[in-house]
Amino acid sequence: MNRPPRLPAWTTELGFRIRRYFFVKTFGITAATWLFFIGYFYILRHPAYPVTLMPLTALDRLIPLQPPALVAYLSLWLYVGFAPALQRTFPELIVYGLWIGAMCLTGLALFYFWPTAVPPRPVDASDFPGFALLQGVDLPGNACPSMHVAAAIFTAIWVDHLLRLTRSPTTLRIVNAAWFVAIAYSTMAVKQHVALDVAAGALLGVIFALPSLHWHPGKREAGTVGPRAAADIIG
Repeated sequence: MNRPPRLPAWTTELGFRIRRYFFVKTFGITAATWLFFIGYFYILRHPAYPVTLMPLTALDRLIPLQPPALVAYLSLWLYVGFAPALQRTFPELIVYGLWIGAMCLTGLALFYFWPTAVPPRPVDASDFPGFALLQGVDLPGNACPSMHVAAAIFTAIWVDHLLRLTRSPTTLRIVNAAWFVAIAYSTMAVKQHVALDVAAGALLGVIFALPSLHWHPGKREAGTVGPRAAADIIG
């Protein structure tokens, strides 16, 4: 009797990681997202200081409004779930949450002490599907640093690290990097952020992601791979 073919080790490992603490991860990601949005929208609607308008750069003038980019922009809320979903142990999950939580609190503190906004969109985008809701919910404030980009690059660095750790195919790492680039680009293409916001958000994400690869319970398991993975994904 023929035995069914064995799955590659990396698929077995990824499947195990995703199933482990699945409901805890799902609830934790949802709760953390809601907590962030409570603080985000409160600061957005009650700025403590005068709002600074972010200047446009040549890159901002080069990138036109591209409504289809809204798909990539909104995909962040799916993308950010991958890194916590792939944590193997409960301590690793908790420490990951503490690192990304500290990054989000830092971003909110920056929004509070230095409120910023982007210039008005060059055209009325309300006729495009999804833009009316985006404009009504997410006002053009809390611009710099872009927390969209900060969360995306933090996730990209961690997912790349975990894919290396599980010896997953290079194709998955390429998809991960491309997804991050699409999200970062979309923030400018839907005119929610300008180039300076994107650069500041990327810097904020890297500042927290790089040390988080060193100081977490899974470092002993990861060996010396983590920092190289981070360098690859951001460079």
